[in-house]
Amino acid sequence: MRPLALLPRPGRVRRAVLLAAGALTGGVFGLAFWVDRFGRREHLGGADALVVLGARVLPGGMPSGALVARVGQAAALYHRGTAPWLVVSGGVGVHPPSEARVMRGLLEEAGVPSSSCMLEEDSHSTRDNARFSASLLRARGARRVVVVSDPYHLLRARQCFRLEGLEVATSPAPIAGRMRAWDRAYWTVREAFALLLHPRLLLARAPGGSAGGR
Repeated sequence: MRPLALLPRPGRVRRAVLLAAGALTGGVFGLAFWVDRFGRREHLGGADALVVLGARVLPGGMPSGALVARVGQAAALYHRGTAPWLVVSGGVGVHPPSEARVMRGLLEEAGVPSSSCMLEEDSHSTRDNARFSASLLRARGARRVVVVSDPYHLLRARQCFRLEGLEVATSPAPIAGRMRAWDRAYWTVREAFALLLHPRLLLARAPGGSAGGR
């Protein structure tokens, strides 16, 4: 047992705890600011393919607002000639069919040929989205992609796809009118925690080692 004189004083312990809590809080909210600023800007360029990340499917196979918005953004990019084909990525959640299958139907309604859409129906997380989509992309020789998702989701999504060795640009789906400011703040902070808890993901670099602020 340590002599009492050598034990940390309560005041020092309290200060250490407060400093650690302050550092963690500052890190989370600093990272949340980066998540928010990154998602508000479109980071585009020519790409080999678009990748649309799935969102919740409602009872009866109806698309959620997030799913509709993401597909609408992807369809607009396709018609602008940003990329010649798409991967729609998302497995079966609480309600069938798969998110990918619902997205393909919406894309067809928006004038995107089904022949231009590849389905990835096995993923249940952002890391899955990146891992399974990357296999499809590499099989067709795609190296540069534009990832479409909600703004607060894009930084983590980009990092996940970078871990798969892809060059990644991003395009935010509109969220105005379907998400309250408080909800957006919650999801932004949640994304910051997800990045902070996975340093390898946070530090992922573009192919070639460039940090890339894009």
